[in-house]
Amino acid sequence: MKIAVLRERKTGELRVAATPDSVKKYVSLGASATVETGAGMGAGIADSAYEAAGATIAADASATTNDANIILKVSAPEKEEMMFLPEGAMLIGMLDPYANTDLLAALNIKKISAFSLELLPRISRAQSMDVLSSQSNLAGYRAVIDAVSLFGKVVPMMMTAAGTVAPAKALVLGAGVAGLQAIATAKRLGAVVSAFDVRPVVKEQVESLGAKFVEVPAEESGETSGGYAKEMSDEYKQKQAQLIADTLKKQDMVISTALIPGKPAPVLITEAMVKDMKPGSVIVDLAAASGGNCPLTELDKVVVKHGITLVGYSNLPSRVAVDASQLYARNLLNFVSTLILPETKWEDELITGTLLTKDGMTVHKNFI
Repeated sequence: MKIAVLRERKTGELRVAATPDSVKKYVSLGASATVETGAGMGAGIADSAYEAAGATIAADASATTNDANIILKVSAPEKEEMMFLPEGAMLIGMLDPYANTDLLAALNIKKISAFSLELLPRISRAQSMDVLSSQSNLAGYRAVIDAVSLFGKVVPMMMTAAGTVAPAKALVLGAGVAGLQAIATAKRLGAVVSAFDVRPVVKEQVESLGAKFVEVPAEESGETSGGYAKEMSDEYKQKQAQLIADTLKKQDMVISTALIPGKPAPVLITEAMVKDMKPGSVIVDLAAASGGNCPLTELDKVVVKHGITLVGYSNLPSRVAVDASQLYARNLLNFVSTLILPETKWEDELITGTLLTKDGMTVHKNFI
């Protein structure tokens, strides 16, 4: 079995789908590994490190994927990469099928069996393969670091001979994996942290990290059976908007992480709310790629509007590419190791939950 690792071609993508450690494991499983030259440079991994781990270095994408059984990617293949995918091969990565609407047809033409790991079911067996958690964790950390770097104030309380400096105040919107890591990071830096989420069940987690939970009094829950956030009623949204508006006025930094799978990001911070914020405050909008939690956010840009700095980076994990690649590669290794076991069946819920296309047909229930 040949496993191919391509260099990522998406603009701004510095991560890589395999590391020397994971390559060693693939070789120990009886597979061969071919890595495109320069694939790991953005993550600080030289070609020689892959060679030392047992991989073959190929000069280009065509040579990398030639006769490959499995192709490992971080993001969905660009149009130019599709021509290099062998017919009937397996493609594994974060393919973002909700946003890449033309991808499935292109994969079906080549009869690719494509696995999108963002769709993994939330079961205990899948925890070691959970790319969303590993990458969101780093995104939450990096969001706070970016906010602090743009904020013209120290974060912790400081007592000096010249007087006391008050700690910065940070609000985290959305207490999923990214939000919880943002809370933890902001607390470690000394900020006074508040957090909001439509799911009351996360209150205990928020408070265990030392943050105040900002809660909308309501009977309805914002959690789906799969543990994700869902869209709320109009009445709830009105109460939510007022609560967020009142809270934002007191904040120095805001980390916004609210997403609804398969839908545009909910608007939580309106232009009117931004106008009422303290001048010099910073908003890092992790939902920028899905439209943004603030309509003033500009994708992959840092802009200042109404005296507020808005950060719209779409790929925060790539801004810590070394660690992001290490974690992602382990996620893929755990998935591939299970996939190639002789006892693994196509009916396995790990397979049915992530398999988008097979034998020229779209097979995932969400995209048929």
